[in-house]
Amino acid sequence: MRIGISTSVIQRGRSGVGQYVLALVRALHAGARHHDFSLFVLEEDLPLFAFAADAMTLVPVAERFRPPARDVLWHQIDLPRLARRLRLDVLHVPSYRRLLWRRSCALVATVHDLAPFRVPGKYDLLRMLYGRVVVPVLARRQDEIIAVSRHTAADVAAFFHQPPERLRVIHNGLDHERFFPGSRTAAKEDVARRHGLHQPYFLYVARLEHPAKNHVRLIEAFNGFKAATGSPWQLVLGGSDWHGAESVHEAIRRSAFAAEIHSLGFVPDGELPMLYRAADLFVFPSLFEGFGLPPVEAMACGCPVLASRSGALGEVIGEAAAILDPESVADIRTQLTRLSGDAGARENLRTDGLAWAARFDWGRTAAATVAAYAGAVERSRARSHGFPSRAISGLNPIPDLRRKAEDTEH
Repeated sequence: MRIGISTSVIQRGRSGVGQYVLALVRALHAGARHHDFSLFVLEEDLPLFAFAADAMTLVPVAERFRPPARDVLWHQIDLPRLARRLRLDVLHVPSYRRLLWRRSCALVATVHDLAPFRVPGKYDLLRMLYGRVVVPVLARRQDEIIAVSRHTAADVAAFFHQPPERLRVIHNGLDHERFFPGSRTAAKEDVARRHGLHQPYFLYVARLEHPAKNHVRLIEAFNGFKAATGSPWQLVLGGSDWHGAESVHEAIRRSAFAAEIHSLGFVPDGELPMLYRAADLFVFPSLFEGFGLPPVEAMACGCPVLASRSGALGEVIGEAAAILDPESVADIRTQLTRLSGDAGARENLRTDGLAWAARFDWGRTAAATVAAYAGAVERSRARSHGFPSRAISGLNPIPDLRRKAEDTEH
């Protein structure tokens, strides 16, 4: 197949979608000899995809199309023309915010979450309206939609009125060559040298986004934990500033324990595994996730995990993490206190997490994604010959999506 992948939504690799695209391309690169791949890449992002240049075609996209509004127009006007010129069989757009109207070839999209429908105030008004009004219409133009979890697939079916035969659930993978236990002593030495972290610490890796990522409640809970226990444990936040980050920084400034809260900003890929390995507890209190990869990355590095079960998180963490109520500062504080004082419980979580994380693999994700491309091509060809839409074998591996997604929340 001749396969095109749009990469312009990766935000320089500093977002969850960016990590998804880069990891998927790496996994697809391993089998690229079987297909012809064209990657559409913004000019300043080309170095991020240099690893793929030997087996995939990198198609530069002018930097003037980086701003979101211009990028949307580029997808609707220029990308279909490029797809036709390159005679692509299928085009993959890995974000629902850039779904295409024109069908110059088979269309595949990835939906990571439908937060605009679930989290009030997550985005500005214009983006919320685009997500709620325009995207559902565009979604029905896609030949296949990949959902990264059963929960997200259920949301797509409900909010986009997408027929189930066009939905395919493909979990995100995990790069086990990057995320593995390693030496905890070496990791402690590394983060002490890089970041001056010499005390035990709670770690939260997520972009600083308020209210969706729930940093403010975590900081309030940490304040209560410190005041009540006098513990030397610190709080470490890894992630770039995003919508509402000023509220997070203000909460840190107001904290009586601000000196014990370390906001590291974006953590480069090469440093992230060490940060996980050195952490004494990974905390993930997010209010909503369409998948939520950091808890699984932490588990794979041997770090015990405390997380909410909001959105798809219950599906992703299984029974391998301790659970907190993300809307209760008191409960978050209680869980921080309990687990910081119970090394045995943390060790049990570490063991359970390592076993659970082994289930996730980008190689399997890539193989399933290629199968989605083939399904989309078959459907597109059937449509062009005037055949009625039909379910293709394997397209709907998880029927009754809403019920199964809800089951993961209990």
